[in-house]
Amino acid sequence: MSTPGRGAAPETRTALVTQAVDPRSWPLALRVVLVTTLLSIVSMLAVGAYLSSVIADGLYEQRRDRVLEETVEVRRELTDSLTQLSGATSTQQQDAVNAFVQSAGGRGGGERREVALVPVETSGVVFPVASSDRTLFEEVDDEIADAVSKNPEAVSWRSIGRQDSEGRTVPALLIGTRVMVPGVGSYDLYLVYSLQEEQDTLAFVQRVILGGGGVLLALIVGIAIVVARLVTTPLKRAAQAAERIAGGDLDSRVEVAGADELARVGESFNDMARSLAQKVDDLTELSRLQQRFVSDVSHELRTPLTTIRMASSVLDGRRPQLPDDLQRTVELLVAQVERFEVLLGDLLEISRFDAGAAVLEARREDLDALVVRAVDDVRPLAGARGCLLDVHLAGHGMDAVVDARRVDRILRNLLTNAIEHGAGGPVLIQTAANDDAVAVLVQDHGHGISPEAAEHVFDRFWRADPSRARTLGGTGLGLSISVEDARLHTGWLQAWGQEGRGAVFRLTLPRRPGGAFVRSPLRLERSFDRDLDAAGTYSVTSTGEIPISPGLLPDLPDLADPARSAASPGASPDASSAASPDQEPSPPGGDR
Repeated sequence: MSTPGRGAAPETRTALVTQAVDPRSWPLALRVVLVTTLLSIVSMLAVGAYLSSVIADGLYEQRRDRVLEETVEVRRELTDSLTQLSGATSTQQQDAVNAFVQSAGGRGGGERREVALVPVETSGVVFPVASSDRTLFEEVDDEIADAVSKNPEAVSWRSIGRQDSEGRTVPALLIGTRVMVPGVGSYDLYLVYSLQEEQDTLAFVQRVILGGGGVLLALIVGIAIVVARLVTTPLKRAAQAAERIAGGDLDSRVEVAGADELARVGESFNDMARSLAQKVDDLTELSRLQQRFVSDVSHELRTPLTTIRMASSVLDGRRPQLPDDLQRTVELLVAQVERFEVLLGDLLEISRFDAGAAVLEARREDLDALVVRAVDDVRPLAGARGCLLDVHLAGHGMDAVVDARRVDRILRNLLTNAIEHGAGGPVLIQTAANDDAVAVLVQDHGHGISPEAAEHVFDRFWRADPSRARTLGGTGLGLSISVEDARLHTGWLQAWGQEGRGAVFRLTLPRRPGGAFVRSPLRLERSFDRDLDAAGTYSVTSTGEIPISPGLLPDLPDLADPARSAASPGASPDASSAASPDQEPSPPGGDR
């Protein structure tokens, strides 16, 4: 049989993981710092990317303009050189061109510049020549060649990538133009300018931006932490004060400093706390006066009630001698006096519970024996109603330290209610025990209870059906007193049922008052099929429980408020019996 803890472990872990992932469950200071950090990172990345792009474009355009000016200058020098070679031999022309190309390739403002000269027509005898290796000709593709041929007077250019001596690809500019010299021929002049220096400058600027952004981010995070602490510290103090007030310390207040919005929040909180404390004091005083009024009235009414009861007894003794109409009047008088006396007794008992004066007179008792005695007391009533009392006792192991008077009162209330509302059907009384607790279950097959009725089943003076007449003259305090008696034993009194089919009440008591137990020996949720019950298919052991998760546990009632001892009607009966041993689970069903 699985325990509730083991069955709930996976769901508990899932809930913890979900809570850890959900940002709404994180501390406010942490969320402020994280949001500030993320927004700062996004902002700095956007600004850094923009600055890097602007600087890169500026360096490129500046270098390009300078390169174009140098290209025009080189073309002019080459034109002058070729013009002077118009009458020279082919060898002299080739040597002069080679010398010029090699000389022009080593210049360029201290930066590496490569030059290539390619003849366009064969009127001259100069062969293609490059200032470095011949791989320079591979950079001249059809696109740049067509651009030069279409616009021979212009300077064409485009960006390329060129490998350096270490095999790295570095950016460069490929410039092309045409040189035409009469008597010497036409030549395409190509120049390659390296942009490595501009690339290094851009990389340095990016590193500076990145480093500055990191320092700025650290400063922003520090500022965010300080600001978050300034905001959250007063809120934490207010939360702690609220927790102390919720724990009963109504004198707890928030220390207010300054005159800003947070100070106004603190002042408002203190005003609310003072108002709440005053209201609680007023309600406490009103409750004390009400309890004292009920107690005083109950005591004061005993004297006239005694006189009325004596007078009614005299009249009842002479009833055969009275006329028929007076005999009925005397009978009604005697019945109402008895009911009035029971009501006064219940009011006195309630006043003792309210005043905290109720105490246990506990002794070791056999619960089966107490059940048998209660059943014998109500058997004449059951016979008058035509109700069968189906008693199933555990037979052994039912001893517990209890207050026999209070347990007997609980059993009488449960049995009387079952007989009154059982619609003449059988009433099942069952007992069982385990190592920690003993239990009694009373089940009827009468009117049953609805979910709405289950929410008020243990309220004082409450009736499930106000239109239904009370044939037994109850006071409406029986179940309220019973649940208080169960609480004195640190036990459970629970109810469950189905409307129109019946109701089940279960009393579970620890072996000793104040003892810990986690489940009842008897299952509360049961079948109302009488044939199954007659066949003995009901649960008589403590094996009827099912594993549950913490999310299915019912809301636990406030032990200080007897009117709230009824539980939510939708809760599982096993969920209530698997609640924490130091808390009383509310009934998963309802009663009448």
